[in-house]
Amino acid sequence: MSTGQRLLFFLTAWLICLMPFLFWWNTWFGRQLPDKQLAEYLHDEKKPRHIQHALVQTGERMGKHDATVTRWYPELLRLATHPVEEVRNTDAWVMGQDTSGAGFHETLLKMLNDSSSMVRGNAALSLVRFGDASGRVEIVRLLQPAVVTAPQAGKITDTSRVGTVTHQNGVIAKLQAGGEISEIRSPISGRVRTLSAQTGKNVAAGDEIATVTPGTDQVWEALRALYLIGQADDLPAVLPYKRELPDIPDHVRQQAVATEKAIQERSKH
Repeated sequence: MSTGQRLLFFLTAWLICLMPFLFWWNTWFGRQLPDKQLAEYLHDEKKPRHIQHALVQTGERMGKHDATVTRWYPELLRLATHPVEEVRNTDAWVMGQDTSGAGFHETLLKMLNDSSSMVRGNAALSLVRFGDASGRVEIVRLLQPAVVTAPQAGKITDTSRVGTVTHQNGVIAKLQAGGEISEIRSPISGRVRTLSAQTGKNVAAGDEIATVTPGTDQVWEALRALYLIGQADDLPAVLPYKRELPDIPDHVRQQAVATEKAIQERSKH
């Protein structure tokens, strides 16, 4: 191998290693943003992930009682109606980090009517920090499997598998309709629990395709919230998480036990 070939080989290998790092660096929400860049990211409508990054950084600073972030509170109110679901979802979480934020409480109450179940759930969890149980029904829903349905009639061309871990908006199945193939996605992060549609089968609009059990983080937060505001009617949603099953971490099971006890104590009064 000549010197030029060796240099080309090492350059190619270096680029192969560099590209994943650059992608990670640009999408990792843990990367600290200076104030100027944070302000720019909050207004970057072309890249919603930049907005999310700025929101996460803002929320972390709010959690540390950094008073300098209050300058961006009006932006948090504005983003509550952003067209991208993931932005609204993150925004709902962030507003729960400071219960003194002007307009946060009222905005979160409005977000309980959001078209996204995840946004409604995060808004409900944040409202608990305000001592407001208005979103209790949405919190209970966070413990229940999400039902994935067909958006229109068509033929299933591919599906995920039972037990597969999926992220929010992860592809559960593919649907062929009118010569075009569309993707049917999960509304939540979790694990595929059941599949009702099989590859090659025709489905009607609204037919159940699959159910997805909620992920650990979602269950953990919902159980902690119900520990504070749960009622006796919520126990059927809590009790399944007491079971010592492989896919239920011990800390979640312990929280389910504590939540059940707290609800029972409140029910006595």
